Parts: sequence; C-alpha cells; structure tokens
Amino acid sequence: MGFKCGIVGLPNVGKSTLFNALTNSNKAQAENFPFCTIDPNIGIVLVPDERLNQLAVISESKKKINTTISFVDIAGLVKGASKGEGLGNKFLSHIREVDAIIHMIRCFDSEDIQNVNPTVDPVRDLEIIETEMKLADLESIHKRLDKKNKKNIDTEELKLLKIAQQIIDEDGNFALIGNEFEDKLIKNIGLLTTKPKLYVCNVDEESIELGNKYTEKFIKKFGEKNTLIISAEMENQINQLEDENEKKNYMKMINMSETGLNSLIRKGYELLSLQTFFTSGPEESRAWTITKESTAPNAAGEIHSDFEKGFIRAETVSYEDFLNNQGWTKSKEAGKMRLEGKDYVVKDGDILNFRFNT
Repeated sequence: MGFKCGIVGLPNVGKSTLFNALTNSNKAQAENFPFCTIDPNIGIVLVPDERLNQLAVISESKKKINTTISFVDIAGLVKGASKGEGLGNKFLSHIREVDAIIHMIRCFDSEDIQNVNPTVDPVRDLEIIETEMKLADLESIHKRLDKKNKKNIDTEELKLLKIAQQIIDEDGNFALIGNEFEDKLIKNIGLLTTKPKLYVCNVDEESIELGNKYTEKFIKKFGEKNTLIISAEMENQINQLEDENEKKNYMKMINMSETGLNSLIRKGYELLSLQTFFTSGPEESRAWTITKESTAPNAAGEIHSDFEKGFIRAETVSYEDFLNNQGWTKSKEAGKMRLEGKDYVVKDGDILNFRFNT
C-alpha cells in the first residue's frame, strides 16, 4: 500500500531542502528565490523497521523488502494561487493526488533566505495556504455542481459535495463528515481541505530541541498533536554523513532523538491510522502497510487481489512470538501459531501466511 505525502507551503520555507533530506537526494532545487521548484519532485523512501531486519535474519531470507512512503515536493504557493497568482492553481492539482498534506511552515529568522512576506508569522502563513486550498475546492465544487456536470454525479457524491461546500463557506470542521460518508468516497472527490494534515515547523539549529517563539505561537493556535519541529537544513547535513555511527554521534551532539524522516513516518502512520504486517520465509521477508482494523482478507488483498477473493485462512504469529521462537516451525510447536478466519482483525506486527483457493 504505502502512502503519499505532499509537501506544501509558501516559497522559501524549506520544502525542497526537507524533500532532499527525507529522500536523501538532491533531486529538488533548493534555491534562494521564489518558485525554484517548477514541476513536482517525487521521492520514494523505504520505511525503516527494525522488526523486518530481525525477521529476515530468523527466516534466513534471500531478500528483504520494506514498505514505502512517497514524498511530493510541490511548488511554493502564494496568496491568490487559486486564481493563478504565482505559479497558479496548476500546482494545487498535484496536491489532490496525495493521501496526506505536510504543511511546511517557516519558523526561523534569516537575512540570507528571502521571505515572501515582510515578517515571520507561521500562523498567518498557514492561513494563507489553507485559504487558497479552500478557494480551489470551492471552484472545483461549483464546476461539479453546475447543471451540465451535475447529471453525471451519483446521489451520495452530490450530497457530500453540497455538505463540503457548506463546511467551507462556514469555516467548519471536515472531521464531522467522516461519520456520515465512506472514506473511499471522501478520498475520491479529491478535495484538498478534506485531506489529513501534518504541520512541520522548520527551525534553525538552536531551536531543534525546545522550539522558539514562532513554534510556541503556532502550537498555541493549532496544537501539538500533528505538529513536528524539524530543522530541514540540519536533516540535510545528517543525511550527507555516510557512516551510521557518525550520524548517531552528530544527532546526539545537537540533542536530536530521532530523524525527521522517522518522526514524519510515525506521525503519518498515526494520522492515517496505518499499521504494518509481515510475510516472512526463505525467499523473502516483507513489510506491508494496511489501515488499522483491516481484516485478514483485506491484508491478503494487499499482496494480490486473488488472495482476498479466494481467502480461506491465515496462519498467524505475533512478532514477539515469532522472535522468541525463532521462526514458523518452533512457533507452531509451541502452540503460538493460530489459524484465523475472515473476521480476524490484523494486529500491528503480525506475521501472516495466507491459505486461499485459486
């Protein structure tokens, strides 16, 4: 499954620098002028998971395959983007394709890096971006509710679009519509304002550990649940170190407990209610991403649709039992392997082997 995150924000807030750090590349231009990113850059990153490493060793697997996360670096947006200002709403369309949005917020002072606004104000900057998203959504909704297009929309989608329009007009809470409509329908209509959001406060080196006056102001307004404090520049410097011990020592020196990539993945999984199950054997050990509360047939479908259609049973061992008993054989001998049916809800860390009809 994996998931895709779009990195958005005003120009020169550090989006491309963060993208390069997260993807360990120099794919995105990171220059000191607005709109240096023209086409969106896409980077696919392996999700680190020590459990997968352990499984590969226990099963003596020939291959180890991590699940992935995709990051999309989208051009800087400005006030009026929904009406074509700056690089225009062409780039708002790229955001419609992602599962979650990472709002990159400038929370640092610098005479060297241009600011499109006269002052540093993270609350104002976020409100500019979110306003442009709302205006772009309203334009999209109006087009779809136009008499010529309305006849091609089914009843549920029509109802959702009208409620979404009302929520945007009244500056309401989109979380409430999740109780009334299926997640798949909400995702399919592609509205920017319905997408889950993470907020990344980009700070200087001195503010990594405790934040600063800008992050305090931002968190006071928007809360800390989905907010991360990251220094994109420091993340880039860490990734340029090839030796893992050097990285650890450097992070320790600047009081960083985990990398920005790990923080984003952890928060992203929480935000999107994702979890991991594994398959493991001599040929390969592999991590798979599914949503929480997925049943065993749903998990089987992540591997192949035929597995879900012909699902019979899932041989299941928890990660702890698999580790303690050093693999499938001894887990089975110890009575730790279970046969689970169609109603079984997969738990994070489960190692599964599917039985199915072809």
